[in-house]
Amino acid sequence: MAAVDLPPPAPAASGLRVLGDRNFWPYFAGNLASNCGTWFQNLAQTLLVFRLTHSTFLVGVVNFAQFIGTFVLASWAGSAADRFDRRKLMIVTQLASVGVTAVLAGLAYADAVTAPVVIGLATLLGIATAFSMPAMQALVPLLVPEHELAGAVALNSVTFNLARAIGPVLGALVIDQLGIPTAFALNALSYLLLVGALMVVHPRPQSPRPAQRPRLRDSVQVVMRDAHLLGLLLGIMALSLTADPINTLTPGFATHLFHHTDTWTGALVGAAGIGAVLAAFTSGRPPADVTRRLTWTLVVLGVGTVAFGVAPNMWTAMVALLVVGWGFLAANTTATTALQIGVPDAERGRLMALWSVAFLGVRPFGSLVDGAVATGVGLRPAAVLMALPALAAAAAFWRRGRAARLS
Repeated sequence: MAAVDLPPPAPAASGLRVLGDRNFWPYFAGNLASNCGTWFQNLAQTLLVFRLTHSTFLVGVVNFAQFIGTFVLASWAGSAADRFDRRKLMIVTQLASVGVTAVLAGLAYADAVTAPVVIGLATLLGIATAFSMPAMQALVPLLVPEHELAGAVALNSVTFNLARAIGPVLGALVIDQLGIPTAFALNALSYLLLVGALMVVHPRPQSPRPAQRPRLRDSVQVVMRDAHLLGLLLGIMALSLTADPINTLTPGFATHLFHHTDTWTGALVGAAGIGAVLAAFTSGRPPADVTRRLTWTLVVLGVGTVAFGVAPNMWTAMVALLVVGWGFLAANTTATTALQIGVPDAERGRLMALWSVAFLGVRPFGSLVDGAVATGVGLRPAAVLMALPALAAAAAFWRRGRAARLS
């Protein structure tokens, strides 16, 4: 992995300043609402499958189903984000997501849902996500001036992680008081809120539509020739794998190890989200030395994951996950900002498709491994195992940074 240095940001660049932008704040609000609904969905389908099967492995299968589309469809999704209007593409994918979640809510209300049905609908929802994610990431730079891009990328991450802080907690309350079907229905509503936000924003024109269909493999070749970009994508892949226990293992930790009800899963996931929100206050500007920042933030993520794996009780686990959330967002924002700045708009959709593969596309395989290890060996060894990708990536960045400083 190569050392990566970014130019210093313009003095006006500020994460909070971006919220005053006419185009950004509606998108921010709509995306926050949609991400909160997504956590309602994630928690509800996780608990539903866990209650139906009592299998951590099948919880991993649900996560696999939800994210495998990002891995398989990256070529088409990235090309679509560069070839078609990104705002319109996002609107179409959100409306498709409304349809899938509404069907799941209806089946759950009718008490006609089974684990295979949840897995199948999670696959369909993942297909919509596969096409919306590159378009969403590539749209953000068109909503703000270039000198505010770092703040916009950080706040775009904040929408996900602020939702992670409040979404699981609110979702647990909804499930406890109103039931799992209502959680699915509220997620369907949240997609409509994002559609409304997209209807009122006016992004800058994106690069002209290419005469030929853009090919993801062209962008792959560019990344393979650029050690900077390749290193950033590998770092994102590592942090995504290490973050998987937050989704796959927390129901088992809450019930089997800490002997609480399964709705305490929301508190564990929410603790990671609070840590991520705290990290956002330090992520509004790109650092002078990206390699150094990635090294120590990945260490924080890995050490926090190990601490979660060995935590003796619920409260210690929540503190450990707060650390995990901080390291996760700090590392992800650093790497993602560097990627956004380092690519021309004409190729941004395809590069963000590769980002989606690194961030979401590897997660289904991590979920299967995590769930299988938890079932075969135990929950704690599974959590500790998933810390290794982040720690290995941190070591690689440290070696590269040290070599660059000595040369």
